[in-house]
Amino acid sequence: MSAFESPIRRHNWDLFESRVERNTDKILDLIEFKGLRATFFILGWVAERCPALVRRICAGGHEIASHGYAHELVTSQAPQKFREDIRKTKAILEDLTGQHVCGYRAPSFSITNKSSWALSILCEEGYGYDTSIVPIIHDRYGMPEAPSVVHQLKTESGIIWEIPPSTVSICGMRVPIGGGGYFRIFPYWMFKALFQKAEGTNSPLVTYFHPWEIDPDQPRMKGSRLSRFRHYTNLHRTHERLTRLLDDFAFAPIKEIIIPVREIYARMAKRNEPKGMVRGERQENDTLSNVGAIL
Repeated sequence: MSAFESPIRRHNWDLFESRVERNTDKILDLIEFKGLRATFFILGWVAERCPALVRRICAGGHEIASHGYAHELVTSQAPQKFREDIRKTKAILEDLTGQHVCGYRAPSFSITNKSSWALSILCEEGYGYDTSIVPIIHDRYGMPEAPSVVHQLKTESGIIWEIPPSTVSICGMRVPIGGGGYFRIFPYWMFKALFQKAEGTNSPLVTYFHPWEIDPDQPRMKGSRLSRFRHYTNLHRTHERLTRLLDDFAFAPIKEIIIPVREIYARMAKRNEPKGMVRGERQENDTLSNVGAIL
């Protein structure tokens, strides 16, 4: 999505038909039919315009987390602007749901070595975990030296937990299998085999996708050949592949699978703060779903 962004386009969002609500409802219907729940990372801009959607997601027992306000890359923001962005979004989501927002996913995984200062600000603004750092080499994001498993990050303002999207090592190279374009471009049999390989690491699988990825009829935007390939390839197959994925693997919200994150919610409860945890029935070795990663 960020490959097509420009300030002019962002300022004109309200002029175009919104497809996010109908696409997200399709996702909700599917994962609820399968008896599953997920973590939804929601833009503040969307939450302001679709408050009933946010409440429906929350009422379904899903975790609500922050995706920032208007899908601006962290690398394009100054620290104070980033602070205002994540503070505003957190307040919008918590006011709508009455639950504490603990998690953050940066637009297009844009916490990199150049923007690692953002982690300290996340701590200061009350976030308990981040899932923005992908331990791969990529032309737009990634920290190839970062750990590929759940780990603590010490910042100037305290500790935050990092929940990286899943990757696997193939011939010494780390390959992303977290979802999104990878889920659409790789043949499903390959994606499933890589997931099964990752399961052997004893770390929860973290996968994601976007509501627009189940919308093959969406309007086409102008952009580079590479951006159009990444964005539009196999949109017509995503819903069917997602259905197969939900049959082949077990999934649950981040807050129920990652033990340190559960402990953060537990401490909030002891302090009588609002919390979003609903004790799950799944065990720690189940796979992890970050299904509604971007709205």
